[in-house]
Amino acid sequence: MLSPTTDSSSGHAPPESRLPLYLAGAYTLLAIYGSLYPFSGWRDSGVPLAEFLTAAWPRYYTAFDLAANFAAYLPLGFLWVPALRPLLGPTLAVVVATVVGSGFSLSVETLQNFLPSRVPSNADLACNALGTLVGALAGARWGATLLDGGRIDMLRRRLFMHGRAGDWGLLLVALWLLSQLNPLTLLFGNGDLRSLLELPAPLPYTANRFAGIEAAAVCAHTVAIGLLAGRIARGARHAVALGLGLIAAGLVVKTLALTLLMLGPQGLAWATPGSLAGLAVGVVIFLAVSPAPTFLRQALAALALLFATVLVNLAPDNPYLINTQNFWFAGQFLNFNGLTRLASSLWPFLALPWLFMLRPRHD
Repeated sequence: MLSPTTDSSSGHAPPESRLPLYLAGAYTLLAIYGSLYPFSGWRDSGVPLAEFLTAAWPRYYTAFDLAANFAAYLPLGFLWVPALRPLLGPTLAVVVATVVGSGFSLSVETLQNFLPSRVPSNADLACNALGTLVGALAGARWGATLLDGGRIDMLRRRLFMHGRAGDWGLLLVALWLLSQLNPLTLLFGNGDLRSLLELPAPLPYTANRFAGIEAAAVCAHTVAIGLLAGRIARGARHAVALGLGLIAAGLVVKTLALTLLMLGPQGLAWATPGSLAGLAVGVVIFLAVSPAPTFLRQALAALALLFATVLVNLAPDNPYLINTQNFWFAGQFLNFNGLTRLASSLWPFLALPWLFMLRPRHD
């Protein structure tokens, strides 16, 4: 069982946080998935695996490609430095993080020889290595402030529960926000295994049926994420504010994703009548159950998440989203699309075990 740690008023210092290690590990796994997505068509092209290292400068490239490869590895270097610093010290942590990130990029580029949708590139490798180095240097400078004993880390310790339970909870919150960057899902519509497994919809589409399921799913997801955010708060006085704050942050992230990735005035495409109704009712229910005992709120969060996940997988195919997927060319966002799709599909199945294993604290 994951048990929240008592606060500093009990006379015990809070345990050392493993959040930097969890974040670094999660980002590395997501980077592996995104770099090799869509994991289909594996074959041996017959080209020597290391030939791309000595190839000439790519004939076709864009500044966006170079900047994206650089930026994608910045967090990798940044996160691994505070994760490694307690064991290695700051200087050696920067060196090891840079070597690990560069070696990881080399391995991924080599594996891309076997994927017909991927082209290994020494330019990509160089940008990835440079991004890792710059990220590691930034991690040495600001990593402690954000993750390891600095001001923001101290604020986190005041607002959120300590120990592994709190660290895992914050990791789930970060993954949930990442999942909202997927422009091809309903509002808060996580847990869709049909698209991941390419299964047909169990119900035919009608406007009324879809609107009803959409409203119920958004309502249940809103209740679940609000209660989950409140569950990792230290004390009831922060629970409501954190729950409402995370719901609002999800709306902002979804709007930005639709605005930037759809390359048009689609920022508020999520604001359908069904979504708005479900969101409003979900917020009201969340506020109504917030004064309940901890164990009851925890159970309600799990039930709401289960109910919402079932509804998402029962929902008919949305013609609007299908049309959006047809004209949206992922192209430059192929890696990113794969990441957000995976996070969106699997998030409820990561959050539910956390809720089931978390031991309710005494109010």
